[in-house]
Amino acid sequence: MTSRRRVVRVVEGVSGARPDTLTVEEPLEIRVGGKPLTITMRTPGHDFDLAAGFLVGEGVSRSSKDIHSIRYCAGATADGSNTYNVLDVVLADGVAPPDASLERNFYTTSSCGLCGKASLDAVRTTATWPVDGDDLVISPSTVAELPDKLRTAQLVFDRTGGLHAAGLFSAEGELLCLREDVGRHNAVDKVVGWAAREGKLPLSGTVLMVSGRASFELVQKAVMAGIPLLAAVSAPSSLAVDLAAEMGLTLVGFLRGTSMNVYSRPDRLGLS
Repeated sequence: MTSRRRVVRVVEGVSGARPDTLTVEEPLEIRVGGKPLTITMRTPGHDFDLAAGFLVGEGVSRSSKDIHSIRYCAGATADGSNTYNVLDVVLADGVAPPDASLERNFYTTSSCGLCGKASLDAVRTTATWPVDGDDLVISPSTVAELPDKLRTAQLVFDRTGGLHAAGLFSAEGELLCLREDVGRHNAVDKVVGWAAREGKLPLSGTVLMVSGRASFELVQKAVMAGIPLLAAVSAPSSLAVDLAAEMGLTLVGFLRGTSMNVYSRPDRLGLS
């Protein structure tokens, strides 16, 4: 989603007014069973995927059968109008609601993401599909092609230059799903949520490519979705590397052209 604004552009000291296309950023409140769970800043679009992916990342949902329905909340404002910025997720019978410790009724920016269960032990105990035994094999040359394929598929980025992207690829480099958002964590949630709603979890034998850096949170989300390889065009954090090594996920950073750094499980790329 985009919006137009008037700007004054200056080039070599010469100014002039012109319209500019911007990425829309709005809050999204996610409720579960009518109870507020979290608020995040996101780019509107694929909101149901975002909610479903967020719940997978938190270990609440593990398949499409765990979610009964997702809907926008009518009457979300004082005048009874629908802003399309509040979602309510109804879990299927028998699915435990989120633990009270997950409730985050506070403002979260699109840049920082959600802290999640920020410890190695928490992810180790809640991961549904261990990725350390995944037999994914992919060539370095195929991995090197992913950033260009991701960039080519970014339709909104071409108009605004202000979006992160996450793309799910097969071992052969085929793009399976792409989502864009102002928040890199939201883009990943939208990809995972798409897979969850399509009944494709776990995402064994796939590669998650992200346009920014590789944070702890993105490694966590990949592990929780059963994705064995995460690749990023920028740097990983130290905790992201620690978690990837702990869980047996292949983590690739600084993926630019034919060069890359492989921080964990290089054997999936035929490297030692």
